Amino acid sequence: MRSMNLVDRPWVRDFNQSSLFGCALGMSYGPIGAGPGCTSSVRVGTKTPHLRGAVFAIVTKEDSVKEGKGPTQKETPFSFKDYMIQKASSVHKALDEAVYVKSPIKIHEAMRYSLLAGGKRVRPALCLAACELVGGDESNAMPAACAVEMIHTMSLIHDDLPCMDNDDLRRGKPTNHKVFGEDVAVLAGDSLLAFAFEHIATATSGVSSSRIVAAVGELAKSIGAEGLVAGQVVDISSTGQSDVGLEQLEFIHIHKTAALLEAAVVLGALLGGGSDEEVEKLRKYARQVGLLFQVVDDILDVTKSSQELGKTAGKDLVTDKATYPKLMGLEKSMEFAENLNKEAKEQLSGFDLEKAAPLIALADYIAYRQN
Repeated sequence: MRSMNLVDRPWVRDFNQSSLFGCALGMSYGPIGAGPGCTSSVRVGTKTPHLRGAVFAIVTKEDSVKEGKGPTQKETPFSFKDYMIQKASSVHKALDEAVYVKSPIKIHEAMRYSLLAGGKRVRPALCLAACELVGGDESNAMPAACAVEMIHTMSLIHDDLPCMDNDDLRRGKPTNHKVFGEDVAVLAGDSLLAFAFEHIATATSGVSSSRIVAAVGELAKSIGAEGLVAGQVVDISSTGQSDVGLEQLEFIHIHKTAALLEAAVVLGALLGGGSDEEVEKLRKYARQVGLLFQVVDDILDVTKSSQELGKTAGKDLVTDKATYPKLMGLEKSMEFAENLNKEAKEQLSGFDLEKAAPLIALADYIAYRQN
């Protein structure tokens, strides 16, 4: 079995060194909290400049997907690096334009501080890749991709609060409540949640109203009492308990983490015009990828430092949370992650290989990421 700690893979190593995980995708997020090398001069009613920064190599030749079937045809490799640069740039620009500094200034600065602070942008990329896989255009799903990232950011802001995980560091910067205070942080998260649904409803174009309504319903369910909130509640109530088993742990992670990743993919497929069969196959792919994301998170929490992760490492161990390494051991957790990755990619077997390349590469990235 291959080790999950594959830092020798050039695309993993270089991607984790790239500015995609730092300031480059959030070069300007308002006048408060700007980090080193980040522009912070923003006037009320204006938007920040577009992406400025480089994202380095993500894939090697061996990880490429070749175009064409015959040996005489020219081979054009799929570049995951170029794909993620393009998608991350498009998403950053769209988020920057959607959530700009206006009155009341403080709340919008707080929203932008976390929303444009970088991050992997995995969920928006999954949404856009699913849309294009079923024949849609990036523009059809961009509002939904942004909405998913807004909701993900909301969950991070709230998760970091003293009443939840009480974290001081997120994406290599002080958490939202450390900069703006707990009261404003709660409101910033609430505002991002509300605006996410407004943005899908008002900014989506070229898609039938029935599909937009279906997308809104899918997203709402993924974060409510049957989704993210359910996972968070069970996670909180099970912390410190000695009788938490694998079944309960899987419930937590499928709802707390996988549900929003699943929604991102399903929204992309719905808004891209996917058939019921295509949507359900992609749902199954996303469910496995979502659980994979959390299993790898658990592994990284015990194998990486806070500096490497950009957030507090070892927190689960300190708070006595149930994790896959705790219940299964590190080696079995790695094996479980490998199987989830394999099962996820099997769901893409009926799709065009070239169009499925981004989702295949995203599954591998999630499996072998180092932060």
